[in-house]
Amino acid sequence: MRNKFDEQLDNLHNMLIQMGAMIEKAITLAIHALVQQDEAMAKQAIDYDNEIDQMEKQIESTCLRLLLQQQPVARDLRVISAALKMITDMERIGDQAADISEIAMLLSGATYIKKLDHIPKMAEATSKMVTESIDAYVNMDLNLAQQVIDYDDVVDDLFNSVKNDLIELIQADKANGGQAIDLIMIAKYFERIGDHATNIAEWVVFSITGRHVGE
Repeated sequence: MRNKFDEQLDNLHNMLIQMGAMIEKAITLAIHALVQQDEAMAKQAIDYDNEIDQMEKQIESTCLRLLLQQQPVARDLRVISAALKMITDMERIGDQAADISEIAMLLSGATYIKKLDHIPKMAEATSKMVTESIDAYVNMDLNLAQQVIDYDDVVDDLFNSVKNDLIELIQADKANGGQAIDLIMIAKYFERIGDHATNIAEWVVFSITGRHVGE
């Protein structure tokens, strides 16, 4: 019985890794669509969100089967419960990548009011956080989970840099206002992605220790 449970748990881990890779792709498509002003790539990222939603449903079903059929012990319960919480944050990351892509479509024909320096760095940082939070879960790596939680400060600092730069541009010329607000919204979505990755890492800590650090 335990061997069967471990096999199904391995399957759950593989599905989470797959969903994590899908989210990374969604973030990559979104930022490339923005930087390259590629409307077709933005649409691809928006459509890709549906696949992420389907993967969330599959993982949820797997978790519920494990809970109902295998009678897991306390630590197993934490592991499965954490996975259920994690996929909610993962699905929201997919939504936010789609939101970024929708704004990228609106900006695809515009001349940017400034070079996009910090926003691509935010995309890279948040993608790293997503990958490492899921790796921490699969490998039950408490130190890596904590590193992800700490790394959120990097994303927050980048957001503040974007916001301050764009506020200066608005103050210099009010005509910059519309696009500046769009770019601040994109930066805000990336900041939220970082927050969701932090949530995932906090659920990893819970799955290992039984303590939820976000509380």
